[in-house]
Amino acid sequence: MSEPTSIGTLGPSAFARIMGGIREKQRQGVTAGPVDDAPTPDEPGHPEYHRRNRAEWNLARWQTATPPRYRRSDATLPDVQQWADAVAADPETAGSLLLTGTTGTGKTFQAYGALRRIAAAGSTYPYEIRAITAADMYGLLRPKGSDRGAEEELRRLVKVPLLLLDDLGAAKGSEWTEDVTGRLINERYNTCRPTLYTSNLPAKAADGRDLASVLGERIVSRLSEDTRVVAMVGADRRRGAA
Repeated sequence: MSEPTSIGTLGPSAFARIMGGIREKQRQGVTAGPVDDAPTPDEPGHPEYHRRNRAEWNLARWQTATPPRYRRSDATLPDVQQWADAVAADPETAGSLLLTGTTGTGKTFQAYGALRRIAAAGSTYPYEIRAITAADMYGLLRPKGSDRGAEEELRRLVKVPLLLLDDLGAAKGSEWTEDVTGRLINERYNTCRPTLYTSNLPAKAADGRDLASVLGERIVSRLSEDTRVVAMVGADRRRGAA
């Protein structure tokens, strides 16, 4: 087998031809093009790759925190979708969402659907949710309601990035419930943490049967400052499915 030819073994004419070709390409401005070594959406380093990973992780957390009955929830109302998208884009300016309507109109379904939509967006906002009914919250915050203590439980509710407070206004109003609810809403408002509320009562009603009558005008006034209200109407879906 013959040895590979090196430049040192070329004759003068062959070497001249090679060098002439190189100089001609340089003269014509022919240079090697850039190497496209940027990661694709399926490779680490690409923003879409990491967004999808976050979405997968967030959806797993959403499923763990969601009761089985609501694991097929989807945000189908445009106002709910818009709020969820706003939270995913910039939670500090999105505000909160209050879904009102009579029993069985799908408020809780839409609420869990909104949380699912936020998870699927895969934003960099920490995806940690807490879902609790107002009645359970009051039970937790009463003396001896929790081994952690009422103040620690309230602090955790205040600091969780996403909170769903279901059936607001369902419990009998009192000075204590007004104070506890007011502290929660005010502190989450001050720290710009998005909150989802559902209630069978409207925020305000001409006949006085509204959230203000149960929670007090001060709380409803605070809610009105940064909370989008979506009134849901229709027949009781639970009875239709029975």
